[in-house]
Amino acid sequence: MRPNSSRPVIITVVVLLLGLGLYFGLKEGKKEPVSVPAPQVTFVREVIGSSVKGRAIESYTYGQGPVKLVFVGGIHGGYEWNSVMLAYQVLDYLKENTTLIPANISLTIIPSANPDGLYAVTGQEGRFMIAQVSEDEKIQATGRFNGNGVDLNRNFDCMWQPKSTWKSQTVSAGDEAFSEPEAKAVRDFMLKMKPAAVVFWHSQSNAVYASQCEKGILPNTLELMDTYAQASKYPAVKTFDAYATTGAADDWLASVNIPAITVELSSHEEVEFARNWAGVKALLGYYGTK
Repeated sequence: MRPNSSRPVIITVVVLLLGLGLYFGLKEGKKEPVSVPAPQVTFVREVIGSSVKGRAIESYTYGQGPVKLVFVGGIHGGYEWNSVMLAYQVLDYLKENTTLIPANISLTIIPSANPDGLYAVTGQEGRFMIAQVSEDEKIQATGRFNGNGVDLNRNFDCMWQPKSTWKSQTVSAGDEAFSEPEAKAVRDFMLKMKPAAVVFWHSQSNAVYASQCEKGILPNTLELMDTYAQASKYPAVKTFDAYATTGAADDWLASVNIPAITVELSSHEEVEFARNWAGVKALLGYYGTK
């Protein structure tokens, strides 16, 4: 009788099918982990206005959540150049750590609200080298004002007066509230954005101050102040009383029901990134739960 030559082939196929079934059955039961890419955080750069001398005022926003936080540096230009440097350092850190921004938050930074005053001291547009910052006290003081010689932090519509005070000096607050293009740019941006909280970086009083206008301090402002102060280790101070001020940007925000604080670095030379990042991170945690 002729041997059945197909039998070994059939046996081989059956064994192969059984082996494949066992392999895929074991693989199905194993449930190997699947890596899920982290969600992408959007980034938007915008020119929100220009200075007296035509320099751009820029905002940078990470995220697109409904809870909006805004940080502003350099409203006093080159006189407080370290507040501008701090703003750029926070931007750099966020660029490398976008996952720290909660999904419900949009975080905006305006590094320099007074680019003409910054240029007067650094001689540069936008970002600058610390080594090139002028050490001349007269130039530093001049850099506090905008191209019209106006103190921008006296040009906002909260108890505005044409003349105001800086330390023992009388300073120009402009022809009227919001007479200056830089103040208008900040005003229009805030009214459009309607942020949950605003932080202004200044120097050199070494404290966190609450904002207030005719109606006093908003309740949410005190929570904002305490959260930032506790994390950054700056003292929390409800009222700035070293000398009388009128037309301040943060106080105007209080008049339109937007909580705002002023964070004063401890000197005009140090950026104090670690302390301020701790404050920013604390706010991200606080508002990230809203």
